[in-house]
Amino acid sequence: MVFSYYHKLSAAQKRCYQRSDAIAAVPLARADELHSLIHDLEHALAGEDRPRVEEICRNIAGGITMRLSIPQLRIRVLAVRPAGNWGELHGLYEAAIGRASAVITLWMRTVKHKRVVAFRSFLRTLLHELCHHIDYELFKLEDSFHTEGFYKRESSLFHQLSGGIQKNAKTATDPS
Repeated sequence: MVFSYYHKLSAAQKRCYQRSDAIAAVPLARADELHSLIHDLEHALAGEDRPRVEEICRNIAGGITMRLSIPQLRIRVLAVRPAGNWGELHGLYEAAIGRASAVITLWMRTVKHKRVVAFRSFLRTLLHELCHHIDYELFKLEDSFHTEGFYKRESSLFHQLSGGIQKNAKTATDPS
């Protein structure tokens, strides 16, 4: 399946899009070792602890990039999402330029009500932005298009890491 903007791409961009669309997963060795960080992120976000959320996001991203043997990147977590007539920005990936490393910026509060973003949405946004980095650094794509394959890769990371959510949720409700 191709998204509507595909038809406006150049021939080279279409080849990149097709390569991206064909990659359905990001194999992450020892993903279970990151489950405790996912649990920590959930609690830090619920506690509205922005510096701790940022630290945990750095550790999650560092764990993923290390396992994939790709360059580390910087993570910033800011307060309220920027917005305009185009909508709200949930996360932003800025590719590495020269010696500067790539940067992911995430926002932990909604614009309208200034409430902390729902945990799963926040985690998916982090993984979404990480997928852009993975596209460039691991898969060596010339561009990081939002293809069906891109969203499958994001979901593959989420499902590999979400064992930390399900496991800890079960433990929290099971007294044994």
